[in-house]
Amino acid sequence: MPAIADRIPKDWQALLDHSVHQSVWREHLEGILLLESASRTQFPHQIFPQVENVFNALWMTPVLDVKVVIIGQDPYHTPGLAHGLAFSIPPSIPKGTQLFPSSLRNMHKALVIEGFDGLRHGNLSAWAQQGVLLLNATLTVQQGLPHSHISFGWTTFTDMLIEALSSYRSSAQKNSKSSIVWLLWGGFAEKKESLISPLEDHLILKASHPSGLGVYRSSQPFLYPGDQKSCGHFKRSNEWLLEKGRSLINW
Repeated sequence: MPAIADRIPKDWQALLDHSVHQSVWREHLEGILLLESASRTQFPHQIFPQVENVFNALWMTPVLDVKVVIIGQDPYHTPGLAHGLAFSIPPSIPKGTQLFPSSLRNMHKALVIEGFDGLRHGNLSAWAQQGVLLLNATLTVQQGLPHSHISFGWTTFTDMLIEALSSYRSSAQKNSKSSIVWLLWGGFAEKKESLISPLEDHLILKASHPSGLGVYRSSQPFLYPGDQKSCGHFKRSNEWLLEKGRSLINW
């Protein structure tokens, strides 16, 4: 099993070291990775994403580039979908098939409603490369069993990461370039609001989850019935980033 130093980018390691005692998160993460390794041995080819993609979100979006954070729950548990970015799937999955997740279909609808081009495919790597951190709270899952690795302790690690990101950037970099938009979709993601430093350079936007089951629900729906209106999060994120002097996301 590769060492932590080889699996997690140096900048994200440094972020945690700035915020918590080094031994706390390293010992915790080492324990998680041992469980992950044992699980892959027990269920070969049934743990998603592949081991080299588990920390893909951190590799694709450096700490200092983060402008928007979207929090998911855990990876897709269907073979061929998870590749280490929340909500994202490989571009080879056709849009019109059952494999194409309902969350992405509804995100496409919201983008079009808000005046953007929409998704050509489900791979959101281009967002990640522009500073959108697509972070799942739990970073691995067993095939066909959603939330199966929640007991590994991943959420403790990602909670530390969220807290460190929000507090470090808002205290150590007090300028407009540290502004972050947090998109909290669904009840699970909304619970992460307590981890975000309550300073003025963070914008927190909440709505129901974009999945087929939850997209229209709650007093803050992701899409409104009839799909004539969206929560407006993509447009509002860019407006706020512009106000803060940050480059826009090409959604």
